[in-house]
Amino acid sequence: MSATTIPSLPAAVEDYDFGKPAVEAFFDEPTNTVSYVVYDADAKRGVVIDSLLDFDAKGGRTTTESADKILDFIAAKRLEIDLILETHVHADHLSAAPYLKERLGGRIAIGSHIRQVQYVFGKVFNAGTAFQRDGSQFDVLFEDGDTFAVGAFQGVAIHTPGHTPACMSYLIGDALFVGDTIFMPDFGSARADFPGGDARTLYRSIRRLFQLPDETRMFLCHDYKAKGRDHYAWETTVGQQKRENIHVRGGVTEEEFVKMRTERDATLSMPMLILPSVQVNMNAGHLPDPEDNGQQYLKIPLNAL
Repeated sequence: MSATTIPSLPAAVEDYDFGKPAVEAFFDEPTNTVSYVVYDADAKRGVVIDSLLDFDAKGGRTTTESADKILDFIAAKRLEIDLILETHVHADHLSAAPYLKERLGGRIAIGSHIRQVQYVFGKVFNAGTAFQRDGSQFDVLFEDGDTFAVGAFQGVAIHTPGHTPACMSYLIGDALFVGDTIFMPDFGSARADFPGGDARTLYRSIRRLFQLPDETRMFLCHDYKAKGRDHYAWETTVGQQKRENIHVRGGVTEEEFVKMRTERDATLSMPMLILPSVQVNMNAGHLPDPEDNGQQYLKIPLNAL
């Protein structure tokens, strides 16, 4: 049995100014995904987190309805967007980051461990030497503890692997954006059985975030309505998660969590959009180049996962 070692928070969080940025959420029910615009209303500067490109898997068609709602909001607020942040390579929706960048400017950013994801899935999709596995498709590769500005608010990138090796949470003022690391307290935690995922690492990442002040607002990337709850929800607090999360609340040991998570993951099927999503998102949301007939194609490897 291994001893539990919880990583400390980045040094940038010491003496941190937990100001209160404005947060606007955009929920997509078909994928149960929440995207965010986080901004300084006075400075008119903001970032977009975990944007979504609509994808009809049956017809193989993409549309921009969800992303256009984000664009309309940004235009109404007259915001300048500095960063288009990805918490990780999503397996359940396609990113709209390139579409937003083309219209808003800003830089597309993700955690530096994207290289590990690209290496693994580059093989799955037989991407060949043309696909660079160095993260160069993204404009910014954050290391743990790197900082950025959202107007007057400081942002800190916090590496929280476990769901995937590249997962990054973003602390902006008093608002923490955790991607798929954890869900609402009544739903629990993310799966950890994707390539490079690890339940023990996930437990330690969650406990790392629990070192933040209890009043820190926590914003989630997904919600699926826990049993008995008739509405979607995606905002909680660090304190509420520590007290109430059914998988990782206080008193749940690492070994208990790993056993629960491993057994639960063994019962789960792969996300419906994992194959189109990962091959697009590991390429910073860029769709495949057209072939000689002018048509774009996605690959569907058989028996690969």
